[in-house]
Amino acid sequence: MSEASEQKRRPLPHDFHPPVPSFTVVSDDVAPGATLKEAQVFGGGNLSPHLRWEGFPAGTKSFAVTCYDPDAPTGSGFWHWVLFDIPADVTELPAGAGSGDMKGLPDGVTHVRNDYGTRDFGGAAPPPGDGSHRYVFTVYAVDKQKLGPDAEASPAVVGFHLRFHALARAQLIGEYENPAAG
Repeated sequence: MSEASEQKRRPLPHDFHPPVPSFTVVSDDVAPGATLKEAQVFGGGNLSPHLRWEGFPAGTKSFAVTCYDPDAPTGSGFWHWVLFDIPADVTELPAGAGSGDMKGLPDGVTHVRNDYGTRDFGGAAPPPGDGSHRYVFTVYAVDKQKLGPDAEASPAVVGFHLRFHALARAQLIGEYENPAAG
C-alpha cells in the first residue's frame, strides 16, 4: 500500500466524537473532494474560504468552525483554523474572514492558535511529495452561546468542549497536494 493510500485511512476528528445529526455547509471556494484553490494555500493567498451553512437544529446557540488536516505527517494531524462563539444568527463567513484581524466576523468570536502558532486561518502546505492531504472544514452547531475556552486554549481543548456541546455538525473536505520537486 502506498504512503498516500495509507494517509487516506487516517481518521477524521469527528470519528472520536459521539454521532450527532448533520446539516449542510457549502462554499464558493471549496468543492467537495476537489483541489483547494491557490487562495487557500499557505504562500498562495492564505485566505480562509467562504462558508455558508443551513439545516442546523433549532436549539443552536452558537457555531464553531475548524479546518483540520488529518493527513499531516505529525502523528496528530494539523489544525489550520479554529474559530468559535459565532452567534447563532450568523450562517455565513466571507472569504478571508479568518485573516486574524477579525474583519468580517461578528463581535465576540474567538480565534485560537492554529498549529502554525497564529490566530487565523493557515493555508494548506503539505510537504512536497507527501501525497494528497484532506482539509476538513467543519461547522459545529453548539448548544451554548459561549463554548467556554478563551483565545489561549489549544485546538485540542476546543475539540474537547465541542465533543460535549455539539448538537450537529457539517463538513466539507477539499484536497491539496504539493508535488515532489524535480
